[in-house]
Amino acid sequence: MQRQSTTSPLLSLPGAVAAEGQDEGVAAHYGDLFPEQRALADGKGLVDLSHRGVVTVTGDDRLSWLHLLLTQHVSALPVGQATEALILSANGHIEHALSLVDDGETVWAHVEPGTQEALIAYLESMKFFYRVDVADRTDDFAVVHVSAGSIAEAPEGAVVRETPYGRDIFLPRADLEAYARENGPPAGILAYEALRVEGHRPRLGFETDHRTIPHELGLIGSAVHLEKGCYRGQETVARVQNLGKPPRRLVFLHLDGSEVVLPGHGTPVRLAADGDEGRQLGFITTSARHHELGPIALALVKRNVPLDAPLMVGNTAAAQEVVVEA
Repeated sequence: MQRQSTTSPLLSLPGAVAAEGQDEGVAAHYGDLFPEQRALADGKGLVDLSHRGVVTVTGDDRLSWLHLLLTQHVSALPVGQATEALILSANGHIEHALSLVDDGETVWAHVEPGTQEALIAYLESMKFFYRVDVADRTDDFAVVHVSAGSIAEAPEGAVVRETPYGRDIFLPRADLEAYARENGPPAGILAYEALRVEGHRPRLGFETDHRTIPHELGLIGSAVHLEKGCYRGQETVARVQNLGKPPRRLVFLHLDGSEVVLPGHGTPVRLAADGDEGRQLGFITTSARHHELGPIALALVKRNVPLDAPLMVGNTAAAQEVVVEA
């Protein structure tokens, strides 16, 4: 997933180490990875997500129009209620993931870095006669995540997505540095990702590939509403839900802590009983070092992998926890 980076001013803070890859443009950490995680878990500090794309939809038809395109039921989305939604291919594969909120006049969404252009191109192609306007607001607004339990206030007039694991605040980009000074300390994206993995929350481009369907990641209900149709890919969702099982399932892994290097994205997963030469049954999607659990990971494995089977990730032993039922 290629993108043009947006460099955050918070990278100039003491101790800041720049993230790489998809999270380029924000800090991986500020010198204290585990304390940053603990602070977030305790409801302190904030995470700079200013590299994420920001897309808005305005107009009288915005909710009824989006309802026809998204996997989520949004035609009567209450003002201020956060939700998640997907855009699928005609074959039901995940193409876009949107974190949404409506402020009464505008639907605000933040999306994976660099995906906003393709998303907007698709939305523009589907406007037809609907009274809607779609805009890329990434240059104007930055997303900041404040962890659950934080007493930090959002600036007056700022749009906020309130979720069980924290608040996403859409700040004017020019206000980002001042807000971080007043409501820090900041935590890096590695701390945020470790808590995301612990929470079994999949991420587009990490837990997804070109053939991922929502059932594999446990997104039915949270991002896919089963009591609506009329969106691209809905036939696949209904067929798998009613007649079959997805070919793969997301699992949470506890990794052997004796290994120094975390397994990277795509590292093969095999049955421990089969050893290094065993058949690959899946792959690592995201790995992280957690302040309490040690090395952990999410992985996609074949649905028929036994739920209690010890696994091997490369040369590392792994014990699985069920995220999506077989």
